[in-house]
Amino acid sequence: MTDTADPPPSRPREGSELRARCGDCFGLCCVALPFFASSEFAFDKPAGSPCRNLRQDFHCGVHPDLRERGLSGCTVFECFGAGQKVSRVTFGGTDWRGDAGRAREMFEVFPVMRTLHELLWYLTEALGLPGAAALRGELRRTLRRTEQLTLGTSQELRALDVEAHRASVSALLLRAGELQRSRTPGRKQNRRGADLTGARLESARLRAANLRGALLVAANLRHADLRGADLIGADLRGADLCGANLAGALFLTQAQLDSARGDADTVLPVALARPAHW
Repeated sequence: MTDTADPPPSRPREGSELRARCGDCFGLCCVALPFFASSEFAFDKPAGSPCRNLRQDFHCGVHPDLRERGLSGCTVFECFGAGQKVSRVTFGGTDWRGDAGRAREMFEVFPVMRTLHELLWYLTEALGLPGAAALRGELRRTLRRTEQLTLGTSQELRALDVEAHRASVSALLLRAGELQRSRTPGRKQNRRGADLTGARLESARLRAANLRGALLVAANLRHADLRGADLIGADLRGADLCGANLAGALFLTQAQLDSARGDADTVLPVALARPAHW
């Protein structure tokens, strides 16, 4: 059986705890994380310092105009629901203002929680892959273990070796992706971690290819066949996806799409939305 007969993989839906709900967060991504003046950010902001555009109600004061103001990097960030989890669960609805110690803890916990929630997103998708049926027991156990970790105390989360957990989950996701891609007949390209920055890949046959962690910044992927390709961690900033076919692409996130360029002819996985700026 080929992947053309497979149902679309399961992905968290709108309203899921694995999607950002900024109204339930204390603007953590606008404070905890640093950014540096570049093509994606108009100015420097150190870690732990509120962005100049953050309002008292924790909303962005220039959100509708971020791209026009040179802050496109903000538009492609996805916390996978970590912001509301830290704000409302880990710290019980108490914000970071007025207590330097609590603020420091929240800002340290936030990136740990984001990693855990990102892994939950990928594990949820992997559970829906028909080719990975043999791994479902292990995937479920790993998902439950990761969910349990997200419910830890601030102290437990800050002490967690999150990179070791990520490495363990990544190895499992790699196996799931390989099993799913093996359902597509024929030879598949392996460009895992390849530096394809600015590469000319127009109409490239990349069906079920391994593009995990590939650098595809500003790559020309117009009309490329990316059906069933594993794109976990691939850097698609500025990549031209006009007319490309991404149906059934594995582990592709909305943030990756938002960082790229496409058009009305780009075929997307069913659970992802066409970015407004396309």
